[in-house]
Amino acid sequence: MSPANNIATDANGVPIAISPSRFVSSHTGPITDAGYGFGTLAIHAGASPDPATGAVIPPLSLSTTFKQRAVGDFVYEYSRSDNPNRANLEAAIAALEHAKHGFAFSSGSATTATVLNTLQPGSHVISVNDVYGGTHRYLNKVAGSLGIETTFVDLANVNNLRDVVRENTRLVWIETPTNPTLRLVDITAVSDIAHEAGLFVVVDNTFLSPYFQNPLDLGADLVVHSATKYINGHSDVVMGVAATNNDALASKIRFLQNAIGAVPSPFDCYQAQRGIKTLHLRMRQHAINAQRVAEFLERSEYVDSVVYPGLESHPQHELAKRQMRGFGGMVSFRIKGNTHTADRFLQRTRLFTLAESLGGVESLAELPARMTHAGLAPEERNELGITENLIRLSVGVEDADDLIADIAHALESAVSEN
Repeated sequence: MSPANNIATDANGVPIAISPSRFVSSHTGPITDAGYGFGTLAIHAGASPDPATGAVIPPLSLSTTFKQRAVGDFVYEYSRSDNPNRANLEAAIAALEHAKHGFAFSSGSATTATVLNTLQPGSHVISVNDVYGGTHRYLNKVAGSLGIETTFVDLANVNNLRDVVRENTRLVWIETPTNPTLRLVDITAVSDIAHEAGLFVVVDNTFLSPYFQNPLDLGADLVVHSATKYINGHSDVVMGVAATNNDALASKIRFLQNAIGAVPSPFDCYQAQRGIKTLHLRMRQHAINAQRVAEFLERSEYVDSVVYPGLESHPQHELAKRQMRGFGGMVSFRIKGNTHTADRFLQRTRLFTLAESLGGVESLAELPARMTHAGLAPEERNELGITENLIRLSVGVEDADDLIADIAHALESAVSEN
């Protein structure tokens, strides 16, 4: 079933996701049949009742080591290698991303590092230029020490990809929507071109979560998330996850997950899976609120421009409708004025907390040029459109009327002082 056929709207005309009725997972769990919806999978995948006690919620297992029945005969050996709570979470991630294999790591950055460690020295990577600042930092300042070179390219025009493929290119890394300018990349088109050249495609799906987009269904080979964001959803866990249907790639990642050891704690896995159980409910409200906030900002006399894939003014709105099942909870806008105006706005909101990160139930606001993307050179930020007056909002699940009133007050107060 194509993404376009899964787009539905609520009473306000806001797109909501209807999960593709497909579930493929190699993990043991209570649900293995096709035909279950997203919410059912989110609640039940990887969540079998405890066989020892019958507990509906699998218990937290903090043990670092496990008794073996005989030498080499065990279910779990050592908690860095595997753990019941991590196995449960990985099964849930695999289910939601329509994958055979799921992996959890101690952070999104650890996920990035582990994936790139699957490459041999001398490899070349192509990355979308408008990439998360932490990913750009790793590719630009760390991967080189591993003998990996990266070319950053604008993939809004997918044909640019053909121009930078080399004989030693091995991997294409994309985000869509990108952070913080919410540009889109056509996953299917990039995957088709990459696969012609024998390349793997990795998609960072953090901004949409599996509820609104499934990159593996669109041709990607691996999907990654900062699970710190929407997947956990409560701003109290730092974690990264990945999923794939490629057995050989999964084998490499599983080996490196154990060998490098950048794994999450059992408690964090327990918390993240608890968050997953309401992912579908939260994402619906994030999208409803973000659509309303974006439409308000677009009408405001205090705003120069608004970027949100759910607006018809977004230059890739049609692509958004084609490959996404909803438009997410992230909104960026350029306030009239300069960095001082933006500062005043960020100081005068009450419900939008001035903070980095995103994807929690609470609303956050930040200034990318001086916060999340401050590590980029000024000319790089300008090229990407990360201006001094660009504000990024992570729209939470509070009452939309209250969020809009908060923005309206802060905008008028900040801009009127120019």
